[in-house]
Order: sequence, then C-alpha cells, then structure tokens
Amino acid sequence: MGSWNSSYLEVLYYVLGWIAFCAWAICFYPQVILNFRRKSVVGLNFDFAVLNLTKHTCYLVYNASLFFSSTVQRQYRQKFGFDQMIPVAANDVAFSIHAVLLTALTLFQIAIYDRGNQKLSKASIAIVLTALFSAAVCVFVAMPSHSWLWLVSCFNTLQVVMTTIKYIPQVVFNFQRKSTIGFSIGYILLDFVGSTTSFFQMTVESIDQRSWMNFYGNIGKILLSVVSLFFDILFMLQHFVLYPSKSTVIFSHYECRRQGNHYLKPLIITHFQMMYSD
Repeated sequence: MGSWNSSYLEVLYYVLGWIAFCAWAICFYPQVILNFRRKSVVGLNFDFAVLNLTKHTCYLVYNASLFFSSTVQRQYRQKFGFDQMIPVAANDVAFSIHAVLLTALTLFQIAIYDRGNQKLSKASIAIVLTALFSAAVCVFVAMPSHSWLWLVSCFNTLQVVMTTIKYIPQVVFNFQRKSTIGFSIGYILLDFVGSTTSFFQMTVESIDQRSWMNFYGNIGKILLSVVSLFFDILFMLQHFVLYPSKSTVIFSHYECRRQGNHYLKPLIITHFQMMYSD
C-alpha cells in the first residue's frame, strides 16, 4: 500500500479534498432554496435534473466500491502497482452520498412545485433507460470472471458521459429563453470551486508520489473536472455576460397563478437575489 512521503503534502491533500467536498456539497443548496422560495421550478431544466441524479448515482457506485471493497482495491493495485494509493478519498464518498440525496430532493421539488409548461423530454428518458440497460449488461459480463474493477470503471465511464450530457439541456434552455432566471448561479460558482480544488488535490498526490499514475487510474475524475469547468465557465458567461438580469419588475407567463381568471404576477428581481439566489 502506498504511503505519503511528505506530511505537509498529506495535510494539504486532505484540506483540498474537504474544501472540494464542502463546495460541491453546498452547491446543491442554492437551487433547492431558490425553488423553495419561489415555490416554482420554472427555469430549471428537468432533463438536467434527471440526468444529474443518474450521473451522481453512477459516481456513488464507483466511489463507494473503490473505497470500501477490498477486492476492488486489490484488483486496482494489481493493475496499477501495489505502491499506488487508492485514488478515492473519504470526502469523495461523502460527497457522492450527499449529492444523490440532494438531487433526489430537487426532483421531489419538481414533482410538487409549479412547473409552468415545462416537462421531461423523451430524449432524457431514453438516455436514462439506456444508461440503466448498459449498467445491467456490464454487471452480467463482469460476474463470470469477477472483473469487479472493470465493472466499477464502467460506472465511472457512465458518470463521465452523464456529466457531459447533463449540462446541455440547461445551456440550450437558457439560450432559448435568453435568461438564466430560475437556474441558480450559486450552484455553478461553487461547482467551479469544487472542480478546481479537486484537480489540485490529485496534483498534490502526484507530486508526493512522484508519479502521475493516479491520473491514469482515475481518468474519470479528471474528465469530470475538465467537463465541469468548461460548462461552469459557459454558464457564467450566460449569466453575467450574455443574459445579465437587472433589478426590475419582470412580467412573465411563467410566474402566472390561477385565481379565477389567469393573471400576470410580477417577479421582483433584486441585486441581492441575483447574486445569492438566482
């Protein structure tokens, strides 16, 4: 089993890991709070929410298996070297559990709050069913030869694919509306911090071990960070540059409520809400 050569780098590694965990853990709350305050999920793309849950479920299977299973760990070291450390830390597992719970809560909000005329697309349903079918096939393929590391890697690949796909519906939705109202920018800013910090955490481990094998052994985490950073920057461009919201009263049919006849309810957007809620 690999060990740390520098106690300072070891401390830095865990500090960076928990900073990433905190940023990623907290990033789910701005959207949940925004939905709760508005009693509406209009502006949040439902395809994004469903694909996000699928992604984090796959990521939980990967992290938990590699962190808790001695069999998977043994197969990992047989492949990458017995002197290599397992590239999944406790904060990765904690984050995955937390992410699944919070994304499930977001879907619950979609079920109970005002949805306007938004609905889940058939394309996202097909993607999720395809992912589930692929996972089931991988399980049956891995069982005869006990290729558990390969199976875990399949879930890792699925979560990377889901990460790449999940942001696209929200990006397109923002473009169609020429607005990011209803989609929390707080989620994006915190995700940007988490992805950046996670990348530096793995870099610290490589410097200490004088080997970049942990990048090869955890390529999914690297691709996850790169893809997430790309879309985070794109969302920030949409929110702050392309479709900046102003302190004004916006009359939108998305904020309509039925009270006898239909009427338009003004949506007040303040600078404070823009920075911390939307």
